Amino acid sequence: MGRVIYARYSSDNQREESIEGQIRENTEFARKNGIEIVETYIDGACSAKTDNRPEFQRMISDSFSRNFEIVIVCKLDRFARSRFDSAKYRARIR
Repeated sequence: MGRVIYARYSSDNQREESIEGQIRENTEFARKNGIEIVETYIDGACSAKTDNRPEFQRMISDSFSRNFEIVIVCKLDRFARSRFDSAKYRARIR
């Protein structure tokens, strides 16, 4: 079963170049560990304080088709800022 990468930058304190760095780091991690990446989801200029992020929601929706089992992120705060949202969406992906 495949894995996906989720990358995000907020408009507050990051630039689009940080997306390239996140993808590069996650792709290298996957390569070193023999992990197949089946999709990459990218949200630009989106805060993780809310789950109202188009690519994040597409990723959650796609998880119901069982095309992937793991989401790779550089840092947990790229996925969600709130512990509640993080736990809620991690459970949905499972």
